[in-house]
Amino acid sequence: MKLVQINLQTHFGGGEVYTAFLCRALSALGVETTLLVHPRARFWPHLDLPADTHIEIARDFSAAAEALPAGPGWLLGHGPLSTELLTAARAKNWLATAIAHMPVQGRNPRAFDGHDQVFAVSGWVLDGLRAAQIPAWPAPLYGVAEIERRAAAAIIQRTSCYDWDRRKFRDRLLGWLEPMAEAVRPEIEWTRRPGLTLGIVSRLTPIKQFPLLLSLLAPILAQHPKFNLEIFGSGGYASVRDLRRALQPLGDRVRFWGHQRDVAAVYRNIDYLLTGLPEKEALGLNIIEAQACGTPVLAVAAPPFTETVLEGATGFFYRDPREDQGADFAQLLQRLQKLDAPLSPQSARVHLEKFSFDAFVERLRPVVAWAQAQTKIQSS
Repeated sequence: MKLVQINLQTHFGGGEVYTAFLCRALSALGVETTLLVHPRARFWPHLDLPADTHIEIARDFSAAAEALPAGPGWLLGHGPLSTELLTAARAKNWLATAIAHMPVQGRNPRAFDGHDQVFAVSGWVLDGLRAAQIPAWPAPLYGVAEIERRAAAAIIQRTSCYDWDRRKFRDRLLGWLEPMAEAVRPEIEWTRRPGLTLGIVSRLTPIKQFPLLLSLLAPILAQHPKFNLEIFGSGGYASVRDLRRALQPLGDRVRFWGHQRDVAAVYRNIDYLLTGLPEKEALGLNIIEAQACGTPVLAVAAPPFTETVLEGATGFFYRDPREDQGADFAQLLQRLQKLDAPLSPQSARVHLEKFSFDAFVERLRPVVAWAQAQTKIQSS
């Protein structure tokens, strides 16, 4: 069976991590992959892809459509396929499918019209696909906590907290000036501060809604001096600017560390992972990674977080602060300060096993069997 995957993202994030372990799982099931990627995405050779994953370049969906050979075969997009690709797939006898890395709730679900099958990364995403009457695989393809594969060095140092968008003049200018400013700033290595450490370990993207969340939580954190906030990740200029504004009540109790390659070292140096707001989130690989490293999670009590966090075992929930202005979060902070012993997420073995690589392979096995059967039908 010929399989072509398409991921044309230029920034590295959870969808790219997912693509990498999907390639490894397919390889374990004997399926070879051709992966079409964007020419500016230079991170793929560093992601430990299997030998039977072959990277090819496509500048856009039009180029990908032109590069698609004659079928039958299985075409798998990370995100919805474009109209051009769907048309090419039909003309060349390819099975047209996609991974839904984002919930369609609050978005236009019609982007998935015309696909033969769509695979959700969580039950929350699956619920949205079903409500929109999109042909969706009946079980979510939960992701994998493979943090050790991404380890680089145990040292945590400050890096840039910006992802510059080179299409914008402002970002091109600032992206040119920032390296010169960074060159004269002293290198700062991570040191733990007294008290309890909350950490954000994530790309600072709009879907996480960190500025809105922290505009409600920062005044409460300011009243609890035992807590510090450390931010590991990078984002666009506006996202970082708005987050800094929201965090002003914390003063020097918040620090930005930028993107870190060794996230395992980060997780193991914080007391709790703080998530963003839930409804625009698809799954949250950082949540399952943190738990695998033994770091409990603080999350709003809503899907998809209720699928990945086990209350009282791998983390704690609190009410959405948009509903109660953070009153429940304030009570949670008081509880955390009184705990006799910290949570040990790694002891929740059954829960964590759901996010293991072996479990992912088994979830993928019937998908591969279905795709093989469909391509045989197409070839007959």
